[in-house]
Order: sequence, then C-alpha cells, then structure tokens
Amino acid sequence: MFQDRARVQETLNAGFHGHPVLVAGDLILDRYIWGEVSRISPEAPVPVVRILRESSRCGGAAHVAVNLANLGLVPRICGWVGEDEEGRLLKRLLGQAGVATGGIHSLPDRPTIAKTRVIGGRQQMLRLDLEQTDPVSEAVWSNFVQHVLTELHREPRPGAVILSDYGKGTLAEPVCQAIIQQARAIGVPVLVDPKGMHYDKYRGATTLTPNRRELAEAIPMAGGDLERLLAAGELLRQRIEADFLAVTLSELGIALLEGEEPPIRIPATAREVFDVSGAGDAVIAVLAAGMTAGLPRLDALHLANLAAGVVVGKVGTSPIYREELMAALFSEEALAQADKISPNLENALSRIEAWRQKGERLVFTNGCFDLLHAGHVTYLEKARNLGNRLIVGLNTDRSVQAIKGPTRPVIRQEDRARVLAALASVDMILLFDEETPIELIRAIRPEVLAKGADYTADQVVGGGEVPSWGGRVALIPLEPGRSSSNILHHIQATKGAS
Repeated sequence: MFQDRARVQETLNAGFHGHPVLVAGDLILDRYIWGEVSRISPEAPVPVVRILRESSRCGGAAHVAVNLANLGLVPRICGWVGEDEEGRLLKRLLGQAGVATGGIHSLPDRPTIAKTRVIGGRQQMLRLDLEQTDPVSEAVWSNFVQHVLTELHREPRPGAVILSDYGKGTLAEPVCQAIIQQARAIGVPVLVDPKGMHYDKYRGATTLTPNRRELAEAIPMAGGDLERLLAAGELLRQRIEADFLAVTLSELGIALLEGEEPPIRIPATAREVFDVSGAGDAVIAVLAAGMTAGLPRLDALHLANLAAGVVVGKVGTSPIYREELMAALFSEEALAQADKISPNLENALSRIEAWRQKGERLVFTNGCFDLLHAGHVTYLEKARNLGNRLIVGLNTDRSVQAIKGPTRPVIRQEDRARVLAALASVDMILLFDEETPIELIRAIRPEVLAKGADYTADQVVGGGEVPSWGGRVALIPLEPGRSSSNILHHIQATKGAS
C-alpha cells in the first residue's frame, strides 16, 4: 500500500509538475510487422505470417523519453542515430510525442539501431536486429559526454538523470562515470537501467533497475533461488555504492534492496501478460518521475510497479500514459480498500507488528456502524488523528442484533465492513462476534482507545486495561443529532406520512 496515497494522486493529477528529466543512452527504432497465422509453410516447418500492417515506435532510451512526456514531464534526450531513414523516422516519432531532439547526434558511419518484430496474432514470431555495436571514436564519445553535462547544468536543472543502457555502445564506463559523478556533485539523482555483467561502471548511481535475469548475470549466479539472489544483490548494491536497487521480478512484482532485511517486496498487478517489451522503460520512467516530484521512494516504486502491470498487458513496445496510470491507481485503491478487512486476528496481528516496527501509533475504536452517516465519518476522522493507524472493531450481525434488537442491523456485516474500508481514515477492520471487543483490545494493545463522548471513561470497555501498558482512553465529541436510530425514525415517519 502507498504511504501517502493522497499525495501520489495529487502528483499524478499535476503531471508530476512538468519537471525536466535528462535521458541518455541507446536510441532504438522498434518496427513491427503485424499479421495473422493460419498455416505452416510447405517449404520449412515454420508458420506463415500474412502481413496486415506495419508500424514503428520509439525504443530504448527514446522509449523512456516518450514515457516521461506522456506522464507530463519534460524529457531532455541525448544519444545518437545514423544518417539514414531509420534515424530520421525515430526523430520524427520523438517529435510527435513532444520530445525535443536537439540532443540527438547523427553519425554518418553507423546505422540507426533498429529491431523489427514479426507479430502473428498476439504472439511475437521473430525478431530481426540491425545494429553496429563496435566502439565509436573518442571524439564522438567526448562530444556526447560534453552535451550531456551541458544539459545537466542547463536551467531549470533536471530533477533526475536516467541512463538507459541497452548494451549497444553508447554508455561505456568512462561515459557513465563522468555523468554520474557530475550529477551527484550537484545533487541530481541518477537512475540506471543496466545491461551486461559489469555493474562497476555504474558505481555511485542512485539506483539501478535490473530485472531478475540481469541481476543474476551481473552477480553472477543462477537466478532460481530468489532469496539467495536478492541477498547477493544487496551485496552488489553495497559494492557499487548505490543507494538502492529496484529489482523487477516479472509476475512477482518488484523487490527493493536498500540494506534492510528482508528486502521489501511489492507484488505484481498485471492481470494478463502479453508482452514484456518496454516494461523496464516504464518502470524507470515512472520511478524517476516520482522521485523528481518528491514522492517517498517506496511510493514512487509502487507507482512504477503499477505502470509495469499496465504495459505488459499490451502487445509491442508501448509507453505508459498518465491517464492509464491514474486508472490503475484507482483500481488498486479499490483492491487496497478490500484488503483493509482482516480475515482473522492472526493476519491482523502480523500487519500490526509491521506498523509497530515503523514506530506507528495505533488507535482502536469499535461500533456497529449501521447506516453509516456523517457523524460516523467525522468521529472516525477525529479518532485517526490521534495516531498513525486506526483499527476498527466491527460488530457482527449477530452481536448487533443482541445489542439493538431483532430489526437490526439494517446493513449486513460484509457491506458495513466494505463501506468502512472506503474511508481514508480507516486502516483496518476486524469483525468480532462477542458482546464486547475486550479480547481484541487485549490482543492489539493499542496506544489509544477511542470512544464517543456519550460514554464516560469508566464505561469504556478496555478503559482499565489500556492504561496498564502505557496507553490512554480518548473520548471524542459526537456530532449532535446524527445517529442511525434517528435516520431510521425519519424513514419510518416519512413512510407513515405517505
């Protein structure tokens, strides 16, 4: 769950405040031949793809820049292409996406890197690569680095630098080190999408975003044992002096390595995976966008994980759009609300222990919350303000009936819990069937026990126990005239009058 969902939503709405982000790396043209497959060739045991259409998209560092532009940021891109039709097409595509191309150099002696994918139905059948990866001249590298450093110091300064390394020769070790050292010297974070086995060339970067296979190759070790791989990844992080690693794990989500044991895991959100092409570009673009806008690291990474879940549901290299990310955030919020309803006390205590390890102050209250109204909402908001987490003990239907009579509750317990879960002030809901919530209170041991001011301290269940472990009882003033009983009386009176 997000640490500050409201701030994330506000940042998304503002398009990450239009901050500039500098992108340097391998520029690639992604071409697609779309077709359908209905038979096997009589000439060889291969499928025959009948071509329906062709398209071209930005790839590599160019795709990272397009992601940033779609999110509302201002990308500054540096790299090179060939003096050929592919290079001219790539720059046109960038321009159409709103990315300025003044930082792209055209080289006469090498082709633009291009990947051509043949798609049959929704399945990639074949990929054809056009590239020349032997080192460029020292003069080309020197001019490239100088241009990147000039962009780094241009006002307004970029909020982050992304090094998008596809192993095509642009980001040699001296180039990476010159950029990283200069960026860190002026306080600009550097995010690296790495490639290859030698991560020392990224030494000093703020973060690297390898996938599982890339991390295993860089260590090197087999990637089958995830726990061992992430432990080795933490040692690698320390060796290259990165602040943190964000390891993408496909269907397992993302792992954050920053010195903590065990690593923090963010589960995947994709419902269907059609194509992982470009998912890493979306992750690093959204992570950079969140960090640039000042979001907490974990929230920025959580948002990047949502972006990955969106793009892998598309076919071909496709960027993330701000509107798609907002929709994903809304969908996840609905899931997160349902997750507030704890299935049992054991599950609840596990989450409570995690909150306590962070030093968070727990508030407990309880009630029937039948026919939720403004008085309830105001009361819960005031209770939440007494600490960091609000836990609500909710009476089951049976216990409500025992307290209020055979006509109550009006709303069944599953629906009452779900409505409470939609409130931002509520962090956890636990149903209890007993006459009082005293056993819940003893198990949770809240720092604050909240109850309405229509009670006195000696009438509050748990009022004697909570102070014994250093907690306190808080009596909260209620909104006058607002109650479920009053609503029911009004309904009955209206019905009688009609």
